[in-house]
Amino acid sequence: MRDTAELRKGLTDAQRRTLEELEHFQWTLEFVRRPMFQDPVPVLYDRARKRCVALLPDGTLDEAPRLRE
Repeated sequence: MRDTAELRKGLTDAQRRTLEELEHFQWTLEFVRRPMFQDPVPVLYDRARKRCVALLPDGTLDEAPRLRE
């Protein structure tokens, strides 16, 4: 089980607000990319795990993030 409090550390206020909103619709924070010298990039999946989005630092969504498997 992932530690969601640990995943949320370092997120911008805008990212936290959007994350809380998406969680009401059963999106799940799966992981957070932490590129050097850049803001963290949280990645969420919908409840069916068919779609994923990345939360940009300003709280907007990247609905086509490039993720390596």
